[in-house]
Amino acid sequence: MVKMSMDHQMRMEQRMKLAPRMIQAMEVLQLPLLALQEKIETELNSNPVLELSSNPDETAPLEEPAKEPAEDFDEKELVVREDSDNAEDFRRLDNTIDEFGDAGEWTRPSFRRSDPSDSDKKLEAMQNTAAAQQSLNDFLKEQWRMVETTDQVRAAGELIIDYIDEKGYLSVRLEQLYSKDKHSFNLEHLQQALKLVQSLEPAGVGARDLRESLLIQMEQFPEDMSFEIRLVKNHWDDLLENRMPQIAKKMDAAAEQISKAIERMSKLDTSPGLRVGPSLNHPINADVIVEADEQGRYSVRLTETYLPNLRVNMFYQKMSRNREIDENTRKFLQKNIRSAQWFMDAVEQRKQTLLKVASAIVEAQKEFFDKGKLYLKPLPMSAVAEKVGVHIATISRAVSGKYMQCPQGILPLRGFFSAGLENTTGQKHSYDAVRARIQQIADAEDKSNPLSDEQIQKELAQSGMGRIARRTVAKYRQILDIPTARLRKKY
Repeated sequence: MVKMSMDHQMRMEQRMKLAPRMIQAMEVLQLPLLALQEKIETELNSNPVLELSSNPDETAPLEEPAKEPAEDFDEKELVVREDSDNAEDFRRLDNTIDEFGDAGEWTRPSFRRSDPSDSDKKLEAMQNTAAAQQSLNDFLKEQWRMVETTDQVRAAGELIIDYIDEKGYLSVRLEQLYSKDKHSFNLEHLQQALKLVQSLEPAGVGARDLRESLLIQMEQFPEDMSFEIRLVKNHWDDLLENRMPQIAKKMDAAAEQISKAIERMSKLDTSPGLRVGPSLNHPINADVIVEADEQGRYSVRLTETYLPNLRVNMFYQKMSRNREIDENTRKFLQKNIRSAQWFMDAVEQRKQTLLKVASAIVEAQKEFFDKGKLYLKPLPMSAVAEKVGVHIATISRAVSGKYMQCPQGILPLRGFFSAGLENTTGQKHSYDAVRARIQQIADAEDKSNPLSDEQIQKELAQSGMGRIARRTVAKYRQILDIPTARLRKKY
């Protein structure tokens, strides 16, 4: 028998709770430039007291709430009477103008357009934005509707197209698509449909592997590629293993002829489906710009021109301090004013933190900016965090998704932080520098007698990189997508 009971216990514990202001600051710090622009636009649309400022130096500091007025002289109803000179009313009108400014100059909520002749930036952006690109699936089905065939083959082809991946390959076997209970077509219809799908554009689409894709492309190629077709059909395994002498003997052809055929095939597309559909490449905007002067000294600045200037609306500030305004309205305005100020502080804090971190990186990696990637030093985030005076997590957020424009190109900030190794002389090299040196060695080698991993290991040691294990060389070679020596050999 299970006995159930209830009891009460009290305990004391310490918990760290992040304030909303701190959470917002961390979120803003982590945003890349384009995402921050979108965040600012969202805040402008959601917070009625936040607005754009045309003057970069113009600020709208928050003022302390005014004390309750001793008399309501300025709050009396303005009534023009014919039996009076209205001197009192005009004095009140002067006071109102002094406090709020002329009616035509009041700072009202910003609607982005102060003049009817001004263009609507959002409308312009929508008009200048390229239309959404057609997906590969839609592109193939649009062609498939024009193919003349039976209803069963047409239905089978539509199903096949649904299983073609973004690279253009059929990702399942035809036997998996066949189901006599669900579809009206059979396996033979699927095979007929696949042949027709493979005749669609782009050339090579609908193939089940790379070999079939290359064959489809070569058969549709405007020039004669019969030799290359025989090469792929009959000697694919030898081709993958770079066994040129064996292929030349089997095909009774010169090694030079085979090399030229391979060079022609290298121009074919290994992922034909990527030629259609939306591009996954996103624009990159540098958050930091590093420039060198004539003396070789580097200056660091932020690309602030991409960020608008923000301020709190003065008209709403005055309303929030006016005791004659409804209390709920004043609380609503005060809440939004605090939120706007927090957001502006977070944006400013992001600027300062990013500038300090970038300056610390430039100082630590000066030799890289002078000479290139081979001179990139190991740099842990903890070292920069200690120099800047912030937590290491702040450094991680500050460099996340951010880019630096410098004499070496546009580079991710996170790429400057890496571990490394130390050679016999005590000099440190980052792993990125080691990989760059391996790439340099592979590019400069004699392709008729390429270097093995052991030989690359010796080349690294001779260039001052220190002793690196052969398996480490092999790992870095694979990361750089450099084939083995046997596959790199050219006959």
